[in-house]
Amino acid sequence: MPDVVQPTAVENIGGSLLDKAKYLSRINLFDGLDSEELKRIESVTPVHIVKKGTLIMTPHEERRALYLVKSGVVRLYHITVEGKELTIDLLGTGNLFGEIASFAAGDPHTYAVTIEDAVICSIDHVQFRQVMTERPELALRFIEIISARLKEVEELLERMAYGSVRQRLLFLLHKLSEKFKRDIPVREEGADPSWVQLEVELTHQELASMTGSIRETVTAMMNELAAEGIVRKEGPRKRLWIHADRLKAALAAG
Repeated sequence: MPDVVQPTAVENIGGSLLDKAKYLSRINLFDGLDSEELKRIESVTPVHIVKKGTLIMTPHEERRALYLVKSGVVRLYHITVEGKELTIDLLGTGNLFGEIASFAAGDPHTYAVTIEDAVICSIDHVQFRQVMTERPELALRFIEIISARLKEVEELLERMAYGSVRQRLLFLLHKLSEKFKRDIPVREEGADPSWVQLEVELTHQELASMTGSIRETVTAMMNELAAEGIVRKEGPRKRLWIHADRLKAALAAG
């Protein structure tokens, strides 16, 4: 497990001033706010540049905060009684996690670690309460986001409890293709539009931890899915491609 490293706030990236309002506008919670409203909120949401592999939240922290992912990917996981890491979610741009007083955007026993360089902002319970009081529509949006997250977690737990390794892996790939589909504006002539590329890079070990399996089993299963034309990878350090239609058909077949 990586060491806990507190993310460090910075004022510039690549020599230019960081436009915090621009980043805040990418967060689902603040979507739709005008520039003046974003400027008021940015004063209480410090921005952090967080390196890959940084543990930014643990169950043992006294300080409770809400974290908002502006760019990059964060992995949420639990430690099992056997001491193994069990991944419960991957969060990309626009997602939030953490805990604010009685509002929890996740499980209190959750760890959060960056799996690639990320830009994250945080807000503590005092500022959060003030913002929600001033903008009650944001409080309603926050509840909607948490409700959707709970529904997704319940579906995941049901798959984990009753599905085979193949079904769990197919379900995971389906969710990843929905959350991390890479926007590729130019396609080759005659290319199958059902192929989507993931923005996030995942090892077979990481896929195994997210499906409650082991790496060897996931590797064998991924080879089967590749033979069926459901997934493909164009190199050892290339992102994964998923054929959305074939994956849905395989998932429905059971």
